Amino acid sequence: MESIKKLFALKKSEFKAKISDNEDEEDREQIRITYYQSGYGASKKASGNPVVLRTGLHNLYNSFEDQCRKQLAEQQRLKQPYKEEQERQRTELKKRETAISIYHEQEKSINANIDTKKFEMVDVKQNPDNYGIDVDKRPKAQFYIGLLLLIPITIYLFVFYISASYSGFFKDFETDSVAAAIFDANAFSKAISHGLLEAIFVGTLPFAFMGLGYLIHMFQKNKGKLSFIKITALFLLTFVFDVILAYLIERKIFLYDAVLGEKFTPELAIKSVNFWGIIFAGFVVYIIWGLVFDFVMHEYENLDKIKAFIRVKKEELKNLLLKRIELQESMDKIKQQITSIKGKIAELQSKIDGFVFPVKEYLHYHYQYKEGWYQAISAELALPHKEKDELLNRCEEVAKMHLSEHNMNEMDFQHLLFTKN
Repeated sequence: MESIKKLFALKKSEFKAKISDNEDEEDREQIRITYYQSGYGASKKASGNPVVLRTGLHNLYNSFEDQCRKQLAEQQRLKQPYKEEQERQRTELKKRETAISIYHEQEKSINANIDTKKFEMVDVKQNPDNYGIDVDKRPKAQFYIGLLLLIPITIYLFVFYISASYSGFFKDFETDSVAAAIFDANAFSKAISHGLLEAIFVGTLPFAFMGLGYLIHMFQKNKGKLSFIKITALFLLTFVFDVILAYLIERKIFLYDAVLGEKFTPELAIKSVNFWGIIFAGFVVYIIWGLVFDFVMHEYENLDKIKAFIRVKKEELKNLLLKRIELQESMDKIKQQITSIKGKIAELQSKIDGFVFPVKEYLHYHYQYKEGWYQAISAELALPHKEKDELLNRCEEVAKMHLSEHNMNEMDFQHLLFTKN
């Protein structure tokens, strides 16, 4: 025991030289010999007693640990890797905190855009002009009123043209009544009885007039001389067809009451009130239908512009919501990384606040001390060979237990870290 105390009392300068970065091989060799001699002398004095060896190793470890704690410069050198890793982790933390800050700004921008889109979807119905949509502010009521007028006028034109075309081309008149000639309740069924082609002609003729009305509406969208000429031509075509129908019907009525040898001429048709009545019963109503149809289509397009605007906003809103979800997922991922990095920084800080025990350095001198102890048993003790072997085995068990108690029985690490709790 005295030799161990003398070792740390007398060789403090050598121990400091051991931990210093500037130690040389001569100092290390001197320290090794000192540990060897200390173990040799202690073993000789204690006759190799394992109990004394246990105490000696314990004092050796405590003294070495105490010296390590006092070597601040060496501790700073040993802790430098932990400090460098901590700085690296802090840099990573700053990067992620910056990313979170950017994501928060993006989230605010997305939320503001979402609120704006929702407001625009509601406000566009009341203030379409604010969004560059040239429509009436309340087109829905006008659209339904126009549609309500258009339906019965359309039905009237279907009835008129089916009856008039049948009367003009296929009917044999049994009366000179204009009303009976134009409005025949059984015109379509009679046309079917005459044949399939007659039925198709009579049934589809109103659609031709509807098509002309649709073309007039489409041509009105394009302003210019060409569009005006096309619209005029369509109106003239419709008027000419109505004149032909009126002429045929008026001719059949005239011939029904005509005296033998009396002929029907265009001049008589022009002078006939019935002739103009038939034209205006069809053509004037057709013009009214065209105007109402154009109005309804215009209001529908107004509605459709607003609906199209809302559809676009809904799609933009959907994309914004998806983007916000993706952004929130990215933020959650980074927040988890931040928590993990903070944990690593705290763990590294606890290591920096603790101290590093140089395991291999200690083991080097531990084995020198143990070697001196075993050499003294072999050389100095007058014991039978078998008893010496038993004593050496018992001392070896004590040495192994000492290393195991201090977690130094594995040789695959350089330092043992004692953290500050």
